[in-house]
Amino acid sequence: MFKKFSSEEVSAQNQVKASVQRKIRQSIAEEYPGLEPVLDDLLPKKSPLIVAKCQNHLNLVLVNNVPLFFNIRDGPYMPTLRLLHQYPNIMKKLQVDRGAIRFVLAGANIMCPGLTSPGGALDEDVEAETPVAIMAEGKEHALAIGFTKMSAKDIKAINKGIGVDNMHYLNDGLWKMERLD
Repeated sequence: MFKKFSSEEVSAQNQVKASVQRKIRQSIAEEYPGLEPVLDDLLPKKSPLIVAKCQNHLNLVLVNNVPLFFNIRDGPYMPTLRLLHQYPNIMKKLQVDRGAIRFVLAGANIMCPGLTSPGGALDEDVEAETPVAIMAEGKEHALAIGFTKMSAKDIKAINKGIGVDNMHYLNDGLWKMERLD
């Protein structure tokens, strides 16, 4: 998704109206209840919230030119990895085994066997079409953010094909773009 992402791909930046800002805050609060105590610090009511529209129907939510969340079309908002590293417990986690790490860091989608092998770990409550943090075996920080294609139960049962779409990973274009100026 963000493999070759750069500031040139941003087609428009708009400061959103207060009503749209409330909607964005509300959907983020519903999706990530763990962020509730710090939501006012992350998305202050007084400072302008900017939505940057990019190619491929991608929207970035910026506060003080720092990308904090992104979504595709009208999908759920997902935090950037920098934000996830600050607040590691806001998303459900899936863990890949050591063999999958280098492929995930190259932008590959997460295959079911990488999650179900001995080094992998699944959160049983994860449903299909849910944003998840992808953890690495033996590491404390997330290495990617994904969007599940099937539920955790199906991943375990079918154990074939793509289990999670890799949306944003360490060292991709969005990670390298700390600020959007």
